Amino acid sequence: MMPRAELLKDIVADLRIAVSFVTILPVASSKPAGDGTVARATWAVPVAGLLVGLAGAAAYTIASRLGLTPGPAALLALAATALITGALHEDGLADTADGLGGGRTRERKLEIMRDSRIGTYGVCALILSFGLRWSALAVIANQWTVTLALCAAHAAARAGVPAFMSLVAPARPDGLSASAGEPPRRSIAIAFAVGTLTLALALGPGKALVGLILLSLAGLILARLAVRQIGGQTGDILGAFEQSGEILILLVAASFRMGD
Repeated sequence: MMPRAELLKDIVADLRIAVSFVTILPVASSKPAGDGTVARATWAVPVAGLLVGLAGAAAYTIASRLGLTPGPAALLALAATALITGALHEDGLADTADGLGGGRTRERKLEIMRDSRIGTYGVCALILSFGLRWSALAVIANQWTVTLALCAAHAAARAGVPAFMSLVAPARPDGLSASAGEPPRRSIAIAFAVGTLTLALALGPGKALVGLILLSLAGLILARLAVRQIGGQTGDILGAFEQSGEILILLVAASFRMGD
């Protein structure tokens, strides 16, 4: 059995890896990346998502206390989450939309997804993403409820990433997703548990179940599209998966008014 001190050291190291992948925070990893440590650390990705959600919630709260209405406050909350992540997931969503929507062959789709330039499909996807998330937060309005919704959305949207990586093979042998490796079952289970628990605590059991069903459907649809069009998943596909989950959870929170 692993000594408690060594176990704690590994947990902290995994958290640092997850935060460094999810955000632009200067968190140096104490583990080498390349021997499966990144894949094992994926259990902590939803925990890192909580930090992103809290950053957005802090921006919303500060804006509200300065007298801003829910609309501008919601936009600032989204700006904060994009800033702390370096718009990593938004970039993945835009590249996925451009690649899957614009290319005719598998090779061309992958080429488009690697291109740093953004096309029409990508712009439309970003407008929809920001528009839907902004409108959901603006409808929720209450500071505490917005905090719960943001934490739930950012944790749950990332909780399925390890399972997605395990079930859908990488489309490229040299991509970021392939280099990370396949997450072990333990990491998949822990990530799912963290996401589910966060959803249940923030939205309540019934609403959490609705969120889980929608997240599962979105994941299945995206996986099918990715496999059929480019032969698997990439880092951009994972970003699009996160964005889809974030949107769905915020819409659930806005549609099923928490605390009503």
